Amino acid sequence: MRKSLESLLPSIDSVEAGLESVGYIPSRQISTALFLAVRLQKPILVEGPAGVGKTELAKATAEHLGLPLIRMQCYDGLDESKALYEWKYGKQLLYTQILKDKMGEELRAYDGMDGALDKLNEFDDLFFSERFLEPRPLLRSLREPGGAVLLIDEVDKADEEFEAFLLEILSDYQVTIPELGTVVAMVPPIVLLTSNATRDLGDAMKRRCLHLHIGYPDAKLEEKIVQTRLPHVEEHLRKELVSFVQQLRSMDLRKLPSVSETLDWARALILLHASHLEVDLVRDTLNVLLKFEQDMDAGNKHVLEFIEKAKTIAAY
Repeated sequence: MRKSLESLLPSIDSVEAGLESVGYIPSRQISTALFLAVRLQKPILVEGPAGVGKTELAKATAEHLGLPLIRMQCYDGLDESKALYEWKYGKQLLYTQILKDKMGEELRAYDGMDGALDKLNEFDDLFFSERFLEPRPLLRSLREPGGAVLLIDEVDKADEEFEAFLLEILSDYQVTIPELGTVVAMVPPIVLLTSNATRDLGDAMKRRCLHLHIGYPDAKLEEKIVQTRLPHVEEHLRKELVSFVQQLRSMDLRKLPSVSETLDWARALILLHASHLEVDLVRDTLNVLLKFEQDMDAGNKHVLEFIEKAKTIAAY
């Protein structure tokens, strides 16, 4: 029998150690939010710029706890049938064709309309039964007997009507299917909703959730992330590249480089057999960090300056 989720996360320190064991380096704030979410059975609304580890937090939590990760990607027009459940209409149609002759024989045995309708209702119960139900992410997360991590990704891309529907499901961790009855989660899932702030979420959503903002890490934390994810990067190169990225983030850019882009850049430098940052090498690979031409132009003006500062910092 699976241990309770509370016993798997007995303390904030255990959360921090557990996430680190699967390669995710959390801040104290992240570890505290996850600990409280499990104890209070509340969703976590994780906000912050793209690429800082919001989705990775859900993946790491599932991996650490040995729970299935159920992901629902939000988009404009997402509705209940795609998020909760729908009926397998194709299978229902196929069974209708197979049973067509059988149904005809059964109905001919009844002289009156009432008897025939009662018989048809029996078939209706058959077609709207468990075997024809297609569970979608929300329903699947409620039915996991040992619990699950439910990732509702980019909830800000869904419309306000879906946001209201989502709140109703997450408030009691149950849902009613008219043909089958109410499904109540035996173990409420750990729910993480991510947002890139493309629109403001409603006050009701914010009240229902614990709020967690993941921003860009400081140099010390970012070095630790690179060291954990890419242990073969030598220390002096790791310090130089992290310092360079930190300096880029101090600029007024259209899109600041994220942690995921720092890791991509580190991988690119290793592939190019770099041992230190050099001007030509940085200029040739700056497109890994910066995604807009105007940012590239601005960054190129400071490459030499940033490299010299990064080397000075790495020397200490």
